[in-house]
Amino acid sequence: MIINHKYQILLTIGLIVSLLIIGQLIKLAIKKFTILKSIDLNRRKIILNLHYLILYILFGIFIAIIWGVDFRDFTVFISSFLAVLGVGFIAQWSILSNLTASVILFFNHPVRIGHRIRIIDKDYDWIGTVTDISGFFLFMKTDKGENITIPNSIVLQHGIEILEDSDDDVG
Repeated sequence: MIINHKYQILLTIGLIVSLLIIGQLIKLAIKKFTILKSIDLNRRKIILNLHYLILYILFGIFIAIIWGVDFRDFTVFISSFLAVLGVGFIAQWSILSNLTASVILFFNHPVRIGHRIRIIDKDYDWIGTVTDISGFFLFMKTDKGENITIPNSIVLQHGIEILEDSDDDVG
């Protein structure tokens, strides 16, 4: 029994060290990516927090496996947790879709703060400058002086034409 606990403690220490190393590698990779693509510091913080959340959830699962949590109890707990989470997100599914869209905008979309853009939509003619991109919304000031807040999921669903890059954008 004592040998088993020593093995579990060693595995836990190894997992903690791995968590710290992987966390730092993720932080460095995201920092390098944001510098390369000239992405705003606030957007980097949002993406880092989302990656840390995923990393800590995986850490918790591995700790439960190392310390021998009964698989049936663990699956009941996870399914109950996901059911409550699912009900919450079904009630407000746009929260999850906007967070997902924020990650996609961060890594794969060419729109950056300072760009002049046109939202291609049959109902609206929005042309303006992107002033901020947060975890949930894209903020823009139109040429008419209006401050528009657009959910990130809508930004992905509609076409966006970049009219001109900002002067200080390198990527």
